[in-house]
Amino acid sequence: MTETSYLSSVRASYDAVAVDYARLVSAELAGKPLDRAMLAAFAEYVRGGAGGGRAVADLGCGPGRVTAHLDGLGVRAFGVDLSPAMVAVARRTYPGLRFEVGSMAALDVADGVLGGVLAWYSTVHTPPSELPSLFAEFARVLAPGGHLLIAFKAGDEQIRLDHAYGRPVDLDVYRTPPALIADLLAGAGLTEVARMVREAAAGERSPQGFLLARKGKDPARRADTP
Repeated sequence: MTETSYLSSVRASYDAVAVDYARLVSAELAGKPLDRAMLAAFAEYVRGGAGGGRAVADLGCGPGRVTAHLDGLGVRAFGVDLSPAMVAVARRTYPGLRFEVGSMAALDVADGVLGGVLAWYSTVHTPPSELPSLFAEFARVLAPGGHLLIAFKAGDEQIRLDHAYGRPVDLDVYRTPPALIADLLAGAGLTEVARMVREAAAGERSPQGFLLARKGKDPARRADTP
């Protein structure tokens, strides 16, 4: 697929499943203590780091449940999603929070203004060849000292989905090695702080990876440049 067709398929697929998806995952975090621990650590880093007090973008926020979870952890979070139907569900469910329709590959956000970026399984449909430019966009919007948390499906495999959440879909799902995620983030100027891989929980088909990273100096600037 070209980039345009892959994004169109993702948008159409999640528009189709938005209501069912929201219902099925609404309480998902309650049974995943390690996932909640990573989100809590991310929130603490954001609140106490150089980007403390700045907003955090939940990119690929879906129905907004993780955006709301971050808000409950004292983080000033807002959500962005490619799917208008998902954003509509999020706005209805969490009317006190901000949700926007947009592409995480081309954010309507100024350079260096965010204290944190969360990509909670939102990169799993992105072809690996597109990840470097995506991570560069994440780094662009982060303030120096800001943090990124990415959750992803660990492995090294491409899965084709034509049915999910009770509906027909047109999606590729990529399982990605944690070391590759770390290397690509480093190439975007995001330094690894911690990583975790946990075994698959009920309903999951692969181990799940989590990587916390911090934005340092401009990756385009040479180490010996004054």
